[in-house]
Formats: sequence, C-alpha cells, structure tokens
Amino acid sequence: MSVIPAALAAASGLGVAGAVAGLVLPGRARAPVGGALTAGVGVAGGASGVAALGGERWAARLPGVLPLAGADLAVDALSGLFMAVAGVVVAAVAVYGIGYAGGHGSHRSHGSGSDSSGPHGSGSRGFGSHGSGPHGFGSRGVQAVLPLFGLTLLLVPVAASVSTFLALWELMALTSLLLVLAEHRARASVRVAGVWYAVMTHLGLVLLLAGLLVYAAGAGGESFVALRAGAGQLPPAVRGLVFVLAAVAFTSKAGLVPLHAWLPRAHPEAPSAVSALMSAAMVNLGVYGLVRVGFDLLGGGPAWWWLLVMALGGLSAVYGILQAAMASDLKRLLAYSTSENMGLVVLGTGAAGLFAHAGNGDLAGLALAAALLHLVNHAAFKALLFCAAGSVLRATGERDLDRLGGLRERMPVTAGLFALAALGAVALPPGNGFISEWLLLQSTIHGLAVPGVTTVLVLPLAVAVIALSAGLAAAVFVKALGVGFFARPRSRAAADAKESPLPMLAGMGLLAALCVALALVPGLLGGGLDRAVAEAGLSGARPLSGGGLRVRLDEVSATLSPLWAVAALTLALAGVLGIVRLTARRRERRRNAKLWDCGGGAPTPRMAYTATSFAEPLQRVFDDVLAPEQDVNVTHAGESTYLVERVRFRNRVPDRLEHRLYRPVLAFLAAAGQSARRLANGSVHLYLGYGFFGLITVLVVLVVGW
Repeated sequence: MSVIPAALAAASGLGVAGAVAGLVLPGRARAPVGGALTAGVGVAGGASGVAALGGERWAARLPGVLPLAGADLAVDALSGLFMAVAGVVVAAVAVYGIGYAGGHGSHRSHGSGSDSSGPHGSGSRGFGSHGSGPHGFGSRGVQAVLPLFGLTLLLVPVAASVSTFLALWELMALTSLLLVLAEHRARASVRVAGVWYAVMTHLGLVLLLAGLLVYAAGAGGESFVALRAGAGQLPPAVRGLVFVLAAVAFTSKAGLVPLHAWLPRAHPEAPSAVSALMSAAMVNLGVYGLVRVGFDLLGGGPAWWWLLVMALGGLSAVYGILQAAMASDLKRLLAYSTSENMGLVVLGTGAAGLFAHAGNGDLAGLALAAALLHLVNHAAFKALLFCAAGSVLRATGERDLDRLGGLRERMPVTAGLFALAALGAVALPPGNGFISEWLLLQSTIHGLAVPGVTTVLVLPLAVAVIALSAGLAAAVFVKALGVGFFARPRSRAAADAKESPLPMLAGMGLLAALCVALALVPGLLGGGLDRAVAEAGLSGARPLSGGGLRVRLDEVSATLSPLWAVAALTLALAGVLGIVRLTARRRERRRNAKLWDCGGGAPTPRMAYTATSFAEPLQRVFDDVLAPEQDVNVTHAGESTYLVERVRFRNRVPDRLEHRLYRPVLAFLAAAGQSARRLANGSVHLYLGYGFFGLITVLVVLVVGW
C-alpha cells in the first residue's frame, strides 16, 4: 500500500477534526485537543514527504473537489521535501502551542521614544494578551483556523494544476491572515499589520494568477503535465513574461526585498506559534513555486532570468540582515533574519539556473542542493528561535531587547535553546546552518571557473554577499543573545520571568533535536536532495550523496563526513565546558574579594550595553545605506537659557526602501482616491453614462481580439 495517499488522507481528516474541535470544545480542552490534532496533521504530512523523498511517487485527479476544473494532485521528491519540512515544523509548533495557549501574558506598553506604529523604529512596542483570552492564541477562532493553516502548508506542494495550486495558495493566505489578526482587538498595530499583509499577499496572487493564466493559455492546458509539454511552444517573450510575473509573486511570499514590507509587520504581531509557522514553513513555499515554475514547468531559461533572481536574493540577504542588526524588537529582528536567509536560498536558486544555462550540470545541482539544504536548516533553527522568543514574550510581556536581560538565570532552558538556534543562524560550526552556507559558498566560488563575462562579474559579488551576511548575522545574534539573555534585567518583568511550561519546552526540544541532527548528520538528506534536484529538472547533475554529504566538481572533491562534524562538536563542547568551569572558579574567588570601586558603587543595568548601543558601530559603518534619523530635543530651565532642564535623544532607523518606494505610491493612491470622489456625485445619469462607455469598451476589446 502506498504511504502517500493514506498519509494525506489522514492529514486532511485530522485537519478538519482539529478545526471542528477548536470551534466546539470548551476552553480547557480546546488547546490540548486541537494541538494534538494539529500535531497529527504535521506527522502525517511529514510522513508523506519522507516517503516521497525515499522515491515514492503518487498522482490523482479529484473531479468533484473544485467546480469546472476539478483538482489535480501529485507528489514527487521536490514537493516531498517541502512537505517533510512543513510537517516537522507543524508538529513541533503544535506541541509548543498547547502550552503557549495556556499562558497569561500581561498588557504592557513601554515607550522608548521610538515610533511604534510600524516597522520603522527599533524601540519598544505595546503588547496585548498572548494568553487564552477571547482574542488570544487560545481563542476559539484561532484554534479552529490553526490546523487548517497547517494543512494548507502541506497541500500547496501537492497541487498539480493551475486551478488547484491557486485555490490552495489563496486558502493558505486567508488562514494565515486570520491568524495574524488574532489579537486585533488588543492592539492597533495588529490591524495595521493585517492590512499590509492582506494587500501584499493578494497583490502577489494577482501577479501569479496573470502569469499562470498566460502560461496555461499558451500551453493549451492548465495541468502541470500540459504546462511541461507546452513550454516549448511559447514565444521567448511570453516565457519571459510568465517567469517575471511568477518570480515577483513567489519572492513576495518568501519575504524578499523590495516586496518584503508585510514581513516585519505580520511576523512580530502574530502569536509566536503562528510566527514560527509563517517564518519556517510558509515562506518556503515561495521558493517552491520559484523552483517548480522556473526549472520544472518552464524548463529553465536565459541567463537574465537567473541574474534577476540572484539580484533579488543578494539584495534581500544584505538588506535584511542590516535591518535585523538595527532592530531592538526581538521578533522583528527574527523577521528580518528570515528575509536574509530566504535571500540566500533564492541566491543559490538563481546561481543554479545560471550554471544550468551555461551547461554545467554539476555546479547547477550543487547550488540548488545547497539552497534546498539551507531552506531545511533555516526552517529548523528559525522555528526554534521564534518559539524561544514566544517563551520570552509569554514570561515577560516584552519583546524589546532594551527592556529584557537576565533571562539566562530565570529561563535557563529557553536561553540554551535560543543559543543553539542562534548558532545555526550565524552559520558557524557546529551549528546546522554552517554546512548549507558552506556548500552555497563553495558552489559560487567554483562557479568562477565557468566561462563567460557574466559569471566573472556576478559570482564574486555573490561570494561577497554570502560572506557579508554571515558576518553581520553573527553580530545580530550576539546582540540578541547577549543583551536579551546574559545582561542584567532592565525591567521588573524581566526580573520576575519564569521558565516556560513543559509542552512549550517539549516543542522547542523537538526543534532543537532536529537542529542537532542536521548539524551532525547532514548526509542523511543526500539521497532525498538528489531526487529533489532531479525532479526540478536538473537531471544532468551527478549525485550529491555517498558516504557522507559528498560533493564532486570535476576534479575537485570535498568531503564533509559526519564523523568530522561529531569530532568538531565534541571538541567545541569540551572547550565550552572548560571555559565555564574556569570562569565559575574565578567567579567564586571574586565573590569573597572586596575590591576598591572608587566610591562609585556596584554597576547598574543602565551602565550596560543595550541593543541600540550595541548596533551603533554598525549603524555608523552603513550610515549611507540605512539613513538613520536622529533628533535631539533640549529643554532649557525657565530661569536661564544657560541651564538645561532635560535633554531628549531620539534615534530611528527606518526601512529606507519602504520609505522611498511605498510611501510615494501610497501618497499617489490616496490623492487619486480623493480625486476620484468627484466622479461619484450622486447623479444617476452620470452613472448610466459610465455603464454605457464601459460596455462599449468591452465590445471594442472583444471585436479587436476576435
């Protein structure tokens, strides 16, 4: 019996059952039962993905599901990879959500002089209840929608026709939008984030709809089988138009610059469990669509396609991590980090297309495998990071790093898990992000041997982008970990924080185990990556698996055996333990010594580095790119202008691309809307005239087209 159809049927049934349970069960039973059913959705979907990675294939047509077109479904190794990733993330986050829904965060709003109306400032925000109240994560509506959202994350890669794909894509967008708006009555910023997310995701849907409809019309069918067969019949201009429309739509869903404006708004304002699903699973489907359409359906394309993709990926990687370095909001920092990592994945995807166009199948296969492996690694450590951030938010009601600190002693398990995930995010051994970024770097370095002016000009920039983003990522997570967890508490909420309940720790533990497994034995994915790369249309590449994760490039052979990873991890742990023991002994000796403090007394938390001050050197280096805004307001005493009563300093690092790109567009649309009000003056005769001229225009278009 085939595993895939049975697992998909089980996932669908559990998803529907979870939605019903969320609607009808009472408050105490709602979160545990709904969480267990949602975890079942993830396990079943993950099992089908693993089966596909093992070589199993499945296809079916369900004529009665969608009107007129029916539903076409198919699972291969490429879709199986994304299903397996989504399934594992959904299962772990569902377990985490059982404890998260039972929390009772308090409503706090701490101003620090920064703009709190959007992702422009890096100061604190006000936060509503993240508990089980009527509008929190444990509410009836959220618990009903969450299993459906998890189910759509598994089913989007299963779609095998344009209509089926668009229907599931829109269902995923709507369910995620409802979850983002879970606390819209508690905070106005949630409503703003919901509007931005709704507009951006449906703008992407319109572009995707236009591109796929043009493709289906030219190919003579809407099934993926028909699209593959008809790709060669399309004129080059039409193929280019289809790819550009699809690429813009998919990169918008992946959170890439410049269509990233929704991401730093929606991810921080959503409940943390939802943020983990969006950042570790949903954005991956933008990459899936790009690979499926660009490589599999269209069969690749000219070099300018992939140069465009690499440009978007490189810009997102550098700009995203720069914004993360400036952010003091913990969840916004993680959201911008998602934009950076998705940029690296898309950069590798574009490099694969460029190498395939040049006829080098080995390098193309390596680059795409590195991109897909980094996608898997990112899903593991980013889900863990968002869950750890949710634990901090649940315990303190704060996500402003400048008001946290001291959490290592009060939440030791959460701090350790955050550190483990941060190690993967900075791409340093033995973190799980190291191997994928190293392979991506190797593919671009060896790509310099590919003849052509384009590769000579572009690939050195790609190497620089990967290296720069890795270095900045290290600074970002040193700031997040050091200021948020290792510094002294800067607020009463941080000082009174308590460790998360067992279900939350269990969910984070599952994700941590996945990070460790990916760091120690990445070669376990070798066979699955081989099949996924082959299903993407890069069948000319030689296998990337064998022994460990083995890379063969003509005469160059580089091996990263799991034994070396284990040895490196063991040495690193031994070194860390030695440093900890040595530090503990010295600290014990210091406790009994009374040193001269020059009469200044013990240092206070106000004397320590904050997230804002930690980022100031980077801000100075990239001042021209970030364009920070600073304002100094001096209030003089009434008795004399020579006496100063108060000095207020305000620093903001706005999203410069949003400021330059979106604000003029929004201002134009607002002005156009005001001007258009003159057309609606209440005259029936005028409205009839509009209808008449509209009908004439439609008839003219039809006649010309005929």
